[in-house]
Amino acid sequence: MPAPRSAEPEQPDEHTEQRGRQPLTLDVLRDLVRTDWARLPGKTLVALSRDAEGNGYSPFSGYTHSRYAPPYELTGEAYPLESELAKDRELRDLFPVVPDDAVAALVLYPLG
Repeated sequence: MPAPRSAEPEQPDEHTEQRGRQPLTLDVLRDLVRTDWARLPGKTLVALSRDAEGNGYSPFSGYTHSRYAPPYELTGEAYPLESELAKDRELRDLFPVVPDDAVAALVLYPLG
């Protein structure tokens, strides 16, 4: 009879810990899903921290493909894609100026 699976994730190795200290790209996220998280049960909840210090958590609820520009080192704003602005006048009114340094980003939103 197989041993029961622990709900505790394996301790991260040095490589994993280092990745967590950098902005997460889609390539790194795909790698994490394929390797580090591959053995987690499919019903494992995905939650997001409200801030970097871990003050409050919320289940992952949705996403959008947007543009992101950080006016400060690691804090920034999300902006609509050019294609979305072209189609939606109200959106253009809400975002009349998008910074030139805004780059494409997968934006994850917490539920609460």
